[in-house]
Amino acid sequence: MFHYKLNDHLILRQLQMDDAKAMFMAVESCREDLREFLPWIEATRQPSDCLAFIDLCLQSAERRQSLNLGIFENRKLIGCVNYNFIDWQNGSTSIGYWLDPMYQKKGIMTSAVQVLIDYAFYTLRLNRVEIRAATYNKKSRAIPEKLGFQKEGIIRQGEWLYDHYEDLVVYGLLAREWKH
Repeated sequence: MFHYKLNDHLILRQLQMDDAKAMFMAVESCREDLREFLPWIEATRQPSDCLAFIDLCLQSAERRQSLNLGIFENRKLIGCVNYNFIDWQNGSTSIGYWLDPMYQKKGIMTSAVQVLIDYAFYTLRLNRVEIRAATYNKKSRAIPEKLGFQKEGIIRQGEWLYDHYEDLVVYGLLAREWKH
């Protein structure tokens, strides 16, 4: 099971079934902020929705197809960071993330994403990490820009968000470019 200590108060660890209630509470506490960019928020209406999601995450991790981590501050779930899908044939993955707005702009997510980049390149021996974000999501876009990703382009209408399509910026980072 993946477990990483970011500092004295923050840890990254793989989500477990008994995290479902904590995940639901975290989502519920910042639902309106998360809804702006995350299409799965509307489908997350009760703790059992999080339980089903975590079950799928654990099955996918067992098959080495993804990795979903909770970000915990003193045992309180404050966000998640993950490999959406690991493409072993092409040596690549895509990172996604969300964080309670009360904890944003403190470098927490940048540190968490940096851990996943290290793990992708040094442990999993992948060649490429990608991050996609809505063109107007400046907070999410700031992370790959800060970490040295290359802006590779725009996927026009790349994500359905409730009642409309959103354009996505694609950022890529190759193992040989990673200097941390």
